[in-house]
Amino acid sequence: MKRLFSKKGMEMVQVAILVAIAVALGLIFKSQITHFVNHTFSSLNGAKF
Repeated sequence: MKRLFSKKGMEMVQVAILVAIAVALGLIFKSQITHFVNHTFSSLNGAKF
């Protein structure tokens, strides 16, 4: 029973869940993220240092 609920296994499950959430959010907000990045880099390119 102890092997079933080991800390190492639970940590791997937590990491997998967090990665899945990050990928899902990236897919949902793909267009907003792309627009933000393009706007930011165009502003940086247009700035005169």
